[in-house]
Amino acid sequence: MAALAEPIRRALYRYVVAQSAPVNRDQAAEGGGVARHVAKFHLDKLVEDGLLDVDYARPPGRGGPGAGRPAKLYRRSARQLAVSLPQRDYELAGRLLARAVTAAERDHTPVGDALRDAARDVGESLGHRAREQAGARASRATVLDATTNVLRDCGYEPRTDATGVTLANCPFHALAQDYTDLVCGMNLELMTGFVDGLERSDFKARLEPCPGQCCVRLAKA
Repeated sequence: MAALAEPIRRALYRYVVAQSAPVNRDQAAEGGGVARHVAKFHLDKLVEDGLLDVDYARPPGRGGPGAGRPAKLYRRSARQLAVSLPQRDYELAGRLLARAVTAAERDHTPVGDALRDAARDVGESLGHRAREQAGARASRATVLDATTNVLRDCGYEPRTDATGVTLANCPFHALAQDYTDLVCGMNLELMTGFVDGLERSDFKARLEPCPGQCCVRLAKA
């Protein structure tokens, strides 16, 4: 992550998250071996980037009138961050599988069928999102732009050409390597649901395995 590429900033971040309680600027400066004003600059940058959170509190035993302003304290952010290049989304795969197992146990249906249903439902909601971005009565070009925006956010790295949309990255790559039929089938249902959610007949999701990219392609219908 670019925010941690700077050595001083990275050292301050590591110091703060290693503490059992929030720390003030003086503590961080001492822990990082830098001047207080340098620590302040980098700590506030870490807050801006969402890597640290801020609390305000007075030192123990100090309160009431004349106690001064509460000190600014830094702690690890409560946000969950994951960095992967190229982008992967194993959390989505896990959620789909958990939803499928739950439905299969509840309805006494095969897990594979439940997984296909879950993937199609989620894909359809993504397609609805793209359709809403494009707006009512949108042109094909506008729909295509919205489609690529949503799929890009999902990590697919969509690339358009005259024949459709190629998904240059598989967000489930490691799983697809080990469980190809299961994961690629799930992905096909996800993209089929996406096309359904678009409510357009411009594209059709097809399995077109190709080394180095997603096994599914959105081909012109």
